[in-house]
Amino acid sequence: MQTAGTTTRPLRPAAFLDRDGTLNLDTGYVYRPQDLVWTRGAKAAVRLLNRAGYYVFVVTNQSGVARGLYTEADVNRLHAFMQEQFAAAGAHIDAFYFCPHHPDGTVKALTIACRCRKPGTGMLEQAAAEWPVDRARSIMIGDQDRDMAAAAAFGIRGVRFDAASSSLAEVVERELARHA
Repeated sequence: MQTAGTTTRPLRPAAFLDRDGTLNLDTGYVYRPQDLVWTRGAKAAVRLLNRAGYYVFVVTNQSGVARGLYTEADVNRLHAFMQEQFAAAGAHIDAFYFCPHHPDGTVKALTIACRCRKPGTGMLEQAAAEWPVDRARSIMIGDQDRDMAAAAAFGIRGVRFDAASSSLAEVVERELARHA
């Protein structure tokens, strides 16, 4: 996870983005760079959000860690790769947050029900504690009901994304126009 303090950063809206199914195709337990397939418009969407002055956070459930399929280090390596790919496209993620827990896991220390697993708001709360987020102007974009539920519980607008029928950049353009 990458974080930064709030002492010198201005209050700004945030875009909380789900990962699997939103930024990349959800092909099941993606944790290796060679398995990452971007959704249409993902890099452009993040660039648009950056240019519009939004903090951009990835908030992702990663139950594969609790299930013993891969490690937290694997998730961090994938996020570093994603950040490199975004940088090459003139974009960046301000911070990545992930929940490695699942109540049906096989890794005992991670086999718990927690507040950070969406639809819980723990990851969003952590980002807002570490960054000066203007909640009134913030959004959550995701492809699952749990993403929309987390947004509602956190008090921000939830925007449903369907990678099969939309470009993420087009969705972001509509949202930015809505707030202009």
